[in-house]
Amino acid sequence: MVNKKRPYSFSKEERLSWKRHMDLLFEKGHSFIAFPLRVVYLQVEEPAPEAPVLMMVSVSKKKIKRAVGRNRIRRQVRETYRIRRHELADACGEDKGRRLFVAFIYLDKKIQSFDEIEKAMIKAIRILRNKTV
Repeated sequence: MVNKKRPYSFSKEERLSWKRHMDLLFEKGHSFIAFPLRVVYLQVEEPAPEAPVLMMVSVSKKKIKRAVGRNRIRRQVRETYRIRRHELADACGEDKGRRLFVAFIYLDKKIQSFDEIEKAMIKAIRILRNKTV
């Protein structure tokens, strides 16, 4: 559920943090690529008390060697998702008995600009809306 007082905030309840949920997502989830992001998603028949969409970001240590770069990419992906997530939450929030788990995995070996990541996020959210509705 989007916070009414702060509609663009990104709370802890919206983060995918349980190992059980992550294992389920990567075991049974579907994926597609919106370069430089690979998106893994899974719709679960589970009531969504706070947030209809739970997300996580992953950046490979093998591809981006320095932690500074990995943290920057994570921040950029979270920021673009935070701004655009209402489009996805509106589509998933209509059905109260479902929840969507989403993982964004960064694929490129170099750090992309914020604009490139934002274009990929817009494309990914558009595809997710079409596939989950």
